[in-house]
Amino acid sequence: MRRYWVAITLLGLSGVCLADSPTLTLAAALAAADQSHPDVAAAEADVAGAKADVTAASAGQDLTVTVEGVLRRGRPTLGNNDWSPDNIGHVVARKTLYDFSRTSTAVDAADAELAAREQALIGSLDQHRLDVMARYFDVLMADQQYAADNEFMAVAYVSFDNARDRYKVGQISRPDLAVLEAKYQDIREKRNASLARQRLTRSALANAMNRPGDLVSDLEDPALPDNDVKLPEYDALVPVMLAHNPALLAQRQLLIAEQKRLDSLRHETSPTLNAEFEAGDYSRDATTRNSVSGALVMTWPIYQGRRVDARIAREQAQFDKLQAAQAGLKMSLTQALLQTMLEIDQLRNSARPAAKEQSSYRDIALDRSRAEYELELKTTLGDSMAQTMVAQQRARSVEYRLALAVARLSALTGEPVTELGKLAAAK
Repeated sequence: MRRYWVAITLLGLSGVCLADSPTLTLAAALAAADQSHPDVAAAEADVAGAKADVTAASAGQDLTVTVEGVLRRGRPTLGNNDWSPDNIGHVVARKTLYDFSRTSTAVDAADAELAAREQALIGSLDQHRLDVMARYFDVLMADQQYAADNEFMAVAYVSFDNARDRYKVGQISRPDLAVLEAKYQDIREKRNASLARQRLTRSALANAMNRPGDLVSDLEDPALPDNDVKLPEYDALVPVMLAHNPALLAQRQLLIAEQKRLDSLRHETSPTLNAEFEAGDYSRDATTRNSVSGALVMTWPIYQGRRVDARIAREQAQFDKLQAAQAGLKMSLTQALLQTMLEIDQLRNSARPAAKEQSSYRDIALDRSRAEYELELKTTLGDSMAQTMVAQQRARSVEYRLALAVARLSALTGEPVTELGKLAAAK
């Protein structure tokens, strides 16, 4: 038995070695998801661009002021034939008074586009939090898998090491020793793969948290209280999802924006009324020149060929495409909702009881092995301990998968799980 503990101690020393750091909690990891990750930063940039478009659209009727200076020499048609200066300097202020809703519809389109980008940002944050949660659970599973595989390898090593001693004194044959050595090498390979996965999962978590290269050594195993929140039935959740899902809300806003752009284009052949004020100075006096003037100017594009019709047709095609995308999104979201609800039901009512029963069985088997060891009927408890670890890992894996499914449900419906629980309690 002493040889077994020496083996597991030495073999365990080669586990993942990282710099000392505070224990990371799931709450802290999710808080890091709200920081500027490249995926989230891209969505934030889209929001900033949409805000700029709103400003540009609302500036369509802003006052414009231009200054113009002309240095010119000319010869009058009457009088002397000498060339003389004809310089001009003037300031023109112009403001659109009315453009038959072209500006207002452009502003409405930009506002709807901004709302769509903001909903897309919410969806991006939700997806990023889900990714951080998944990467966090991957690390916990990798650690548990490594612990179990390391235990199995220690047992195999002790068996192989004892067999070598027995082979030296002729108690077993060379083929029997080869079988034990091959078994040990296979288990060692699996254990080393688990060791590599420990580092890979930590690297993935660090990247998800936007801390590349900052590998955390210790993670807290979370309690996951939302795993047992009572949830409404699928039929009750469908209208909630259709009313609050960020992706669907974004798609609706894109449709509104496209409709407003179509409305704006349909007014392209309407007149525009502008007010103008001009003040100028001239080096040559003339009876037709005013130092100060004001005017109301109406511009009416009577004919523009097929330009407007072509733009309207293109925007209409885009509107039809967005409508088709919205219909497809509704179908995919309702399917995802059903799949998530069925996964939660399967994990709660099948996977969890099975894992619990397996864990209970392994506890009983470990107690029996411990009793046999104390009676010197067994030389090691290693295999029973490793099987108990595997059973515990299975039980925790179910809880991690359940937590992810519940979090996906929250992201799909656009509502916290606690609010969904209140909806279920009200039924």
